[in-house]
Amino acid sequence: MKAEKSIEITLPTPQSSAMQSVFTGPVYVVRDNIDTDQIIPAQYLNLVPTIAEEYEKLGSYALCGLPDELYPERFVREGQLDSDYAIVVAGRNFGCGSSREHAPIAMGSANGRIVVAESFARIFFRNCVSTGELYPCESAERLCDILKTGDIVTVDLDASTVTVNATGVKHPFKPLGDVRPVVDAGGLFNYARQTGMISK
Repeated sequence: MKAEKSIEITLPTPQSSAMQSVFTGPVYVVRDNIDTDQIIPAQYLNLVPTIAEEYEKLGSYALCGLPDELYPERFVREGQLDSDYAIVVAGRNFGCGSSREHAPIAMGSANGRIVVAESFARIFFRNCVSTGELYPCESAERLCDILKTGDIVTVDLDASTVTVNATGVKHPFKPLGDVRPVVDAGGLFNYARQTGMISK
């Protein structure tokens, strides 16, 4: 069995929300088995995330592969580069499909910061962490049945809770643990430099 190669990706735009612990805003709600083709369709994989203009453009296509009949409200409105939704709420197996790092990068480029899902595909979860684009939070409850797109919530990464602003009800998620400082740092290579694991 061949050992996996680790390729360094240095994104052109640092995340401005590094070290932020509380996020409040409207949620974008999706269901189960949202795959990477729906997150970023294959025809946009020719965009190179290390080139600033192409990184921005990639975000404009985030989640554009979702079927219109199920998701009439788009994650990124036509003609825009950024989404109004920094928080995505999902069901089971979010990010299944291919191992493309473009998926969390596209969502991060579109101003996405957090995905709260019932469960994640392992490779997508790992790519969220290694790129530093998204905080992948595993919910203890099926929030995609409780919330609808546009509902306002507050995600507290320190407390590991999602609070529905309209009701004040708090829903727990699994603490991020060792994942948190890596995403805070902006990805695996930035974290390694900050902690002295590799030279700056």
